[in-house]
Amino acid sequence: MAVDAALLAAAETGAAPVLRLFRFAPPGITLGAHQQPARELDLERCRRDGVAWAVRPTGGRAIFHADEWTYAFACPIDDPGWGGSLREAYDRVSALVGASLLRLGVPATLVAHGAHERGGGRAATPGPRAAAGPAAPCFASVARHEILIGGRKFVGSAQRRTSRALLQQGSVLLGDGHLRLLDYLALPDDTRRRERLRLAAGSAHAGRWLGSATPIERWGDALAAVLGPGVRRVQGPDGAFSLAPASGGPYTASRSRNEP
Repeated sequence: MAVDAALLAAAETGAAPVLRLFRFAPPGITLGAHQQPARELDLERCRRDGVAWAVRPTGGRAIFHADEWTYAFACPIDDPGWGGSLREAYDRVSALVGASLLRLGVPATLVAHGAHERGGGRAATPGPRAAAGPAAPCFASVARHEILIGGRKFVGSAQRRTSRALLQQGSVLLGDGHLRLLDYLALPDDTRRRERLRLAAGSAHAGRWLGSATPIERWGDALAAVLGPGVRRVQGPDGAFSLAPASGGPYTASRSRNEP
């Protein structure tokens, strides 16, 4: 997450747009920037099981990152190709991600404009705990600009904007690893079981078309094909890499990390 925050800081100085792809190794949890770890997570269970967690620079809700591809996109808000308003930037990045997945044979569809969030809110908990309980997982609800398979969410994203730059982070589910989040939310056991079923029913993954262990380089190939010849690929020693404008930019392989 610190690497992605650094990309946002670079974009604030006018750095060229950068799309970074990576995987979490080992798997772990991220929370939205406005979430409180002690409220959302069973921190003792996380410690006992050795599950690392971090707070993202972007907003949104909790995600267990496993069996997925992850991306971070940063650019100046005044960039003519990728910046603009919140809606414009979301549209462009989501369209790019969706087109790349279609190229890989995944029947991805974008949530239509004007669609209302479905299944949001806080995880249902009985009694007074409802007011203080953790929020529903990211993949338990669908909002505008997100990407679906058969009406079920499998790509989630969140964006942070400053006065000069934006950072968008997203996850593409390749398996059921995201369901492990329910093991670590601060919930009573009966609620945990109910919310796990709700999360499983409301989310999907692309494992049927891609498998859970498909190299992220394959996604990079598809993204590069959609973007065309005007980008360069910067490979990191740990397997993470960026797709950056051919004209250059501040991102180098030495800054790549494959960790939360």
